[in-house]
Amino acid sequence: MASPYRVVLARPGALAFSATGLVSRLPLSMLGLSIVVVVAARTDSYAFAGTVSAAYVLAAAATAPLQGRLIDTWGQSRVLTIWALGFGTGVTLLVLAIAGDAATPLPHLAAVVAGAATPQTGNMVRARWSHLLGNPRTSDPRELNPRELNTAFALEAVLDEVVFIVGPVLATWVTLQVHEFAGIGLAGVAGTLGSLALGVQHATAPPVVRRAPGPRVPLDRRVLVPVVVASIGIGIIFGAAEVVVVALTEEQGRPGLAGVMLAVWAAGSLGAGLVIGLLPAPEDVVGRLRTSLIALTLSFVPLAVVPQLPWAAVCLFVGGAAISPTLVAAVHLVRASVPEARLTEALSWTTLGLSVGVAPGAALSGWVVDHAWNASAGFLVPLVAGVVATGVALSFRLPERSDAVRH
Repeated sequence: MASPYRVVLARPGALAFSATGLVSRLPLSMLGLSIVVVVAARTDSYAFAGTVSAAYVLAAAATAPLQGRLIDTWGQSRVLTIWALGFGTGVTLLVLAIAGDAATPLPHLAAVVAGAATPQTGNMVRARWSHLLGNPRTSDPRELNPRELNTAFALEAVLDEVVFIVGPVLATWVTLQVHEFAGIGLAGVAGTLGSLALGVQHATAPPVVRRAPGPRVPLDRRVLVPVVVASIGIGIIFGAAEVVVVALTEEQGRPGLAGVMLAVWAAGSLGAGLVIGLLPAPEDVVGRLRTSLIALTLSFVPLAVVPQLPWAAVCLFVGGAAISPTLVAAVHLVRASVPEARLTEALSWTTLGLSVGVAPGAALSGWVVDHAWNASAGFLVPLVAGVVATGVALSFRLPERSDAVRH
């Protein structure tokens, strides 16, 4: 029996758009870090470097829903071409501003241009899978294959983890070993050429759904708002965990293990994502979302009180194993609850939620680490964020017209 992953990737054009999407979203994990490394080295100020990086991240997050709406209106190919060229221009301006030691706010403005033009190809690839593998709101059995769709969404969650495992290591290595602007440049080339390559794959792009004159079909806020709020909580968890892991390893005199600990966390998510893709589509997506959020939250309970690095690594691996199921369930829920004509825009709102949560999570956990009795106390921040996100999921009630996610 063929592997479910082999089955979905054998679909016409699937391997090409999934692989291209992987390359094109490398900037998500490379560019911000590369900016920090280069700017901090040139200015001897991590605070200044952090503000430039934050300008890029926040601009990318803020414009994601707009980009999604334009994609649903104009189609992927046209928007990808415009956004990819804008991204390449923004990265070029960023390099010139940093290399020329330009004064504030020029580096920040260049970072905003690059961020605002960052193509949200992860959402576009998921929309392609949705188009290729079926629509749960139709009765045509040829258009409905929930198991393959579950495998495809799990595959993309795994590839996201690959991006966030490989990207930082690659960015740091080329910046320090090849050239100070190699990390920024490589991220710019991957994002620009990868997005252009995805844009020319017209055969697998979802068609533009022509809407009737008058107001747009509304997004179901009863579904979207809780998912976005939960996504913000998950973003806080991501931002906080990275800071606290670095602080914990430094506190115990093993700063070099920070990357290893975070890789263990990502490996747990990657492994769980691979397993999820082998399973049938969940009959109760909301139930899976709740269960995985509870598991993710509970993983921080021992982390907040057990400072030993080996046990912390075990807890991080267990918590990481809950990340992919959470994100896959959220994508399933959004996908089955919004109009097909606004799918990319709706997925972009979840991306916005994740991005919005990272910065305050990092800042708040850093404050706790500085003022608490030890670094482990910083894990109270992701624990509280997880409790809030779980509470939102537990109080959520699926609207009647979204029954498709249960079947």
